[in-house]
Amino acid sequence: MNKFMSWLEDSFVPKANKLFSRPFIAAFSSTMQKIIPFILTGSVIYFYNVIKSFVPVLPDLGPILTYSFGIITVIVAFMMGNQLMEKLGHPDYVINAGLCAVGTLLMVAMPLGDNADSISTLMGNLGAAGIAVGLIVGLYVGTIFHLWGKLHFLQDSSCPDFVTAWINTIVPNLITLGITMVLVNVLKLDVYSLVIAAFMPLANIGQTLPGFILICLIPAFFYTLGISSWTFGAVTTPIFMAGIQANIDAVAAGGVATNIVTSESVFTMAFITMGGMCATLGLNALMCFSKSKQLKTLGRVFIIPSIFNINEPIMYGGKVVMNPVLMIPAWLNSIIGPVYVWILMSTGLLNIPSKMIQVGQIPAPICSVMITEDMRALLWWAVLFVIYLAVWFPFFKAYERTKLAEEAAENE
Repeated sequence: MNKFMSWLEDSFVPKANKLFSRPFIAAFSSTMQKIIPFILTGSVIYFYNVIKSFVPVLPDLGPILTYSFGIITVIVAFMMGNQLMEKLGHPDYVINAGLCAVGTLLMVAMPLGDNADSISTLMGNLGAAGIAVGLIVGLYVGTIFHLWGKLHFLQDSSCPDFVTAWINTIVPNLITLGITMVLVNVLKLDVYSLVIAAFMPLANIGQTLPGFILICLIPAFFYTLGISSWTFGAVTTPIFMAGIQANIDAVAAGGVATNIVTSESVFTMAFITMGGMCATLGLNALMCFSKSKQLKTLGRVFIIPSIFNINEPIMYGGKVVMNPVLMIPAWLNSIIGPVYVWILMSTGLLNIPSKMIQVGQIPAPICSVMITEDMRALLWWAVLFVIYLAVWFPFFKAYERTKLAEEAAENE
């Protein structure tokens, strides 16, 4: 174990941090973080609509949803182009590349054929189902602006600075939009559908039990190494968004939700992330009653954030990160959680979420009932809490013995 931890700390973690800090990967991660306010805006309206279903006299706030979360692909395209310029060191292009990405996306997302004049089809393409397209468009635009920026065109010329700036924006705009025009309007390629088709195998794998486990385990594994789970948002967010949007559409059409792997199932429901990623609420509860004065104090300080599914304090302050004793149960819980949720939802023992509510800081099991609209969530949450507690217990007691020995040595 010591050799394994030394390898993780001295070799694996530095290399992983170096990889995730590379501009293109960092831009994906940063983009996912910056679109969260717009996702949460939509979540608030979906939550409001739950209340409105019981109080029909409340006003319709649908337009707020339509022009925030409803155009999330536009926001993703802008932010991806913007963040690429920031991470690649082109401050003069951060706005222009983002705006060009919006124009490029609109050209790509514009309906073709029989739906050419359909505003509803266009709005559908700009919604959650097209996030993968927004990312690819932003990447494409950002790459062209980056390559042009490396030329330093007219850098030492006698042209006024504002003229140079105009030229260095116009040329990559023309190149980007010109290539897109040739693909869409000359070659008649449905670029939007091609990107979605290329993404579908990944989305389909994500909607399987093995994919579900990996989606939960990989970010948890890196989280225990001190690497933020936001890094993986570029992969998981399109899967989550496509899944919940399909569930919403299916229920609206009179069908049933079938996609289990959504952000609502992973985060909002607070089963898999009970107390936060790695399901640390059980650990926090054990700490509150520890024989170690230090652990008991920390546990009682951290319990309020844990109830609201915020676990950075316990992960770093309670020393789960890079702690070989507590990392193992954190990994185990990240497998147990998705398997447990998959069994419940696939067998009909718990409703599959069909509303997009991504406010992950609502205490459980209140949020569990709210997101599933199923009172059985109370029972299944309590059962899972006991399971998590049992997983944490032997590892926590081993860690507690170490802390007690340290405290005894200090007293002596």
